[in-house]
Amino acid sequence: MRTDVRQFVIEAIAAMNYPVDDVDADTPLGSAGIDLESLAVAELAVRVEDEFGVKFADEEAEEMAGMTVGEFADAILARSAA
Repeated sequence: MRTDVRQFVIEAIAAMNYPVDDVDADTPLGSAGIDLESLAVAELAVRVEDEFGVKFADEEAEEMAGMTVGEFADAILARSAA
């Protein structure tokens, strides 16, 4: 399940026209890694919400940008289990 969530996140990022060739669980979503802008983080959150039925508040975007792909996948799983 965790791998599926991580794969969905990477595929969603690729669908948003960001390069994902070297992206793995340890790659940061923000400026230190993929470099998603705040609007892209919000779009990623919406895609995740639609796919997994979890919710992220708008004010969480900055926190999400500081996560790695793996940490974000863990956060999705934690919310879907709650």
